[in-house]
Amino acid sequence: MPAQRADARRNYARILAVAEDEVAAHGADASLEQIARTAGVGSATVRRHFPTRRALLEAVFHERIEALAARAGELAEADDVRAALLEWLGALTAYSASARGLAAAVVRDGESGTGQENACAARLTEAGGPLLRRAERAGAVAPGVTMADLLTLIAGIALATERHPDPAAEADRLLRLAVAGISPRG
Repeated sequence: MPAQRADARRNYARILAVAEDEVAAHGADASLEQIARTAGVGSATVRRHFPTRRALLEAVFHERIEALAARAGELAEADDVRAALLEWLGALTAYSASARGLAAAVVRDGESGTGQENACAARLTEAGGPLLRRAERAGAVAPGVTMADLLTLIAGIALATERHPDPAAEADRLLRLAVAGISPRG
């Protein structure tokens, strides 16, 4: 693949910076046209760099997804497998609650018919999978729980708390409630 021209690299960086701001302000449905206008490029330039909305969202969240994946790797050999999984899920929940648009990017199947994999969900599944498998083998997680289940739960919590005055605190409370269950111990 030929190297990008300098102006193309600048356009990419400018579009991505504007997209980060727009997604933070408006979530996953941020206007691509507004992103193009603010970045000072045409809509075709945005689509050339990011052929789908999901491609743009994946680029916006790439660095944080990689940081979460690295954290999962750090926790993979922890002695307390339940605590390790819950710490990672807590970090994922906190970020999902604070980063508007991430929850939608994780659960959305993207533009119908593209056949593209959801890179955000795939990377989180790859990273969190070993934590979940170790917790399941240790009996700390019910058999049959999947990473898709956990990502859907966290995305739901993030979406439900998006307009809460303190979304991160409320998301953490709801995650702890989901983990503990709603039945009294008895």
